[in-house]
Amino acid sequence: MVVQRILLPPNRIPLMLNLPRQAHDAISRMIHPLVGRFGTANKDQVIARAVPVETKFQQVRPEDSLSISVMDQGVDDIASRDTQARGQYLARQDLWEELSAEIKAAEIARDKTPGGMPIADLLAFGARTDVVNAVEHALAEGHKPDSRALIDGIMALEAVRMPFRDDPYLAAVVALAHIDIGWAWRGTGWENTLPAANRQRWSAHFDRAAALLAPFDNMQLNSPIFAATCCAVLQGNTTDTTQVANGYERLIDLDPTDNRHLRALGNHMLPRWSGSYPALELEARRTAARTEHIWGAGGYTWVYFDAIVNDELACAQVDVDFFLDGLRDIVKTRPTQEMINLLAAYCSVALSNGLGLNEPSDLPRLKIAESAEWLIRDHLYELHPLIWAHAADGFDNNTRITSPSRFAARGRADAMQIIADLFRDEIDQGHKVTLTNEGPQFSLA
Repeated sequence: MVVQRILLPPNRIPLMLNLPRQAHDAISRMIHPLVGRFGTANKDQVIARAVPVETKFQQVRPEDSLSISVMDQGVDDIASRDTQARGQYLARQDLWEELSAEIKAAEIARDKTPGGMPIADLLAFGARTDVVNAVEHALAEGHKPDSRALIDGIMALEAVRMPFRDDPYLAAVVALAHIDIGWAWRGTGWENTLPAANRQRWSAHFDRAAALLAPFDNMQLNSPIFAATCCAVLQGNTTDTTQVANGYERLIDLDPTDNRHLRALGNHMLPRWSGSYPALELEARRTAARTEHIWGAGGYTWVYFDAIVNDELACAQVDVDFFLDGLRDIVKTRPTQEMINLLAAYCSVALSNGLGLNEPSDLPRLKIAESAEWLIRDHLYELHPLIWAHAADGFDNNTRITSPSRFAARGRADAMQIIADLFRDEIDQGHKVTLTNEGPQFSLA
């Protein structure tokens, strides 16, 4: 599947800052709402507040004063898991024709899970899971580049595709496996930090993926999964900004309701890949105009969504008012609890990863992060811990999860603390807060 951190805990606040007072005040409000919501704060006060102090509030667990339904596995999680398992089963049983037929049928119908994940992508992800996981495990274990553990799986996948050379869907599955393995070799850091051997393997897998896709006409297939694979392979094969932008324009037109395509466009438009900061802004505005009938101003927000988490200069240039308008339009368009959790975790966790690294980007981050309050107070009544856990990793698709239960527990703990901080005034007045679909309810503890 082409699937793919915001209030910092006190011990993670970057302290070596020389920020304007407005930024200090905002940081204080984000970290200690009770003491920092009113008045100003100087640098010494910000540093002092970054050090845990013994207060009545901090000694109370969030769970003692906060109640919210926790969905460790929501309807969408179950549907996604089952569909992935179906794809994995078909691959393990060598039922490749059946796999291709199911992917094609899901593509034609644009079938999706309740949360909006395309069924075709999930089937394809399941079908390549064993091969990709084996390579990731071998790399984590320190196997040498010529180790059989790193090549046996993908070679076997190539072999089973041979009788189906004319099948674009199976070609996409194998190409996606190469892309995933390429990213496992590369990681997500800057290219100048990449060892030569890793760069070579990354390029080789992306070159092979491109060769697998070349015989098919992307324009005639009318297939979002094939178009998405073509866009994904460009990240390792071209620096032509126009080519990349045109590829994503076609992909988004095929399935404009899938926000992952808009997010991927924004990330791909960063200078570290195939774009530039002016190109990022241009494509964000063009995409917003083309998808206005679906997302309102949200197209602009989606294109910048991951870009401003990953790049300080992109964050410094974002039109904050346009972004915030888009945030509200996204909520109006898709007010599901999965979406509210995603946006709240983004605003309160993911954005803070870069806080303090670049002064011009700090104020946009902080202004956007303030949206966490209305998202949580006005819309949140169901907690999805996995979304919050992924936000802490910047929604990095390459994050290895060794223990899903610990991963979810971390997300739950982060979310509960952030939510409790937003209701600190009420809690310190002795109230217990219950988040319901009719809004927060308060009762004396």
